[in-house]
This record gives sequence, structure tokens and C-alpha cells, in this order.
Amino acid sequence: MNQRLSAVDITYCALFAALTAVLSYIRIPLPFSPVPVTLQTLAVMLAGSLLPPKTAFLCMVVYISMGIAGLPVFSAGAAGLGALIGPTGGYIMSWPIAAYIIAFMLRKRNPTFLMLILSNILGGIIVVYTAGTFYLALITDMDITAAVTAGALPFIPGDLLKVLAASLLSSSLRKSIIWKT
Repeated sequence: MNQRLSAVDITYCALFAALTAVLSYIRIPLPFSPVPVTLQTLAVMLAGSLLPPKTAFLCMVVYISMGIAGLPVFSAGAAGLGALIGPTGGYIMSWPIAAYIIAFMLRKRNPTFLMLILSNILGGIIVVYTAGTFYLALITDMDITAAVTAGALPFIPGDLLKVLAASLLSSSLRKSIIWKT
């Protein structure tokens, strides 16, 4: 942990925190769920797919810190600690870990497309859904089946499309991203 962040790492942290914030404004509320559809997890997958593990983790920490500090970066322009205490808090809090896991799995220079897909499914869907649905159940007093039904199942098709998009984009962009192995 004594390693300093390079200017490139800091730039990527700012870029991906900003991308996550922008994608939070693309929001589709679902009438049967307190969790909306957003494109934020696409940014999490891209950060994990394109950056080294520590930098991917830190981008999401920067994003969450911006929201806690009061910047309107969470879904629908929400801000503050209250957004993390609400029904979507578990999903948001899982993003640094999800981005880290994706990046850790892809730390070799030229992962295959299948490896990109699998790492985005593991980090971008399984990690996020696990943390998010358990937290949703806890916060809303739903049983785990109801939380999975409201907070995971409706999102699987869209998140699989995000996995595909992140994997396609990152397979092209990894060639131009500058980072140390």
C-alpha cells in the first residue's frame, strides 16, 4: 500500500467515477421494485475490464465518496449518505469490490473474450446481486426470495447485455489503455 498513484491512475479514477455518475442519470424505474434499471454497472464492468485492480477499486470508492460528500451522482441525482442507507445501497457499496474482482481476474495483458465475459458476469452480476439483494432484504424487511425477485431477476437480461457491451468495448480499448502489469 506504500505505492503512490501515478497521474495516469488518478486520471482514470476521475474518468471512471465521472462515467459512473453520468450513467446514473440513465434510469428506468420499475413499478414492482425499489431498484431502478441504470447503466452504472456498465461503468463498473468497464473500470474492472480496463484498469488494474487497485485503480478499478479506487474509481468506485471515488464515485461513492463524491455521492456521500453531497454531489448528485447517485441514481436520479440522489446524494448523501442516505442514498447508501436506502434499498440500492448494497448494490452501490459492492461496486469497488466488483470492479476489483473483475480487474484481478483480467490482470494478464491480453485476456480472451470469454475471460472478459466470465469476469464481468462474476464481478458485475454475481458480486453486485449478492451484496445488493441481501442488503435490500435487510433494509426493506423482505425475505430473501422477495428480494431476489424484486432486486435481481428482472435485471438479469439487461445486465447480460451490459456484460456483452463491456466485454466488446474493453476488448478493443484494452489495447490503448496505459497501465502497469
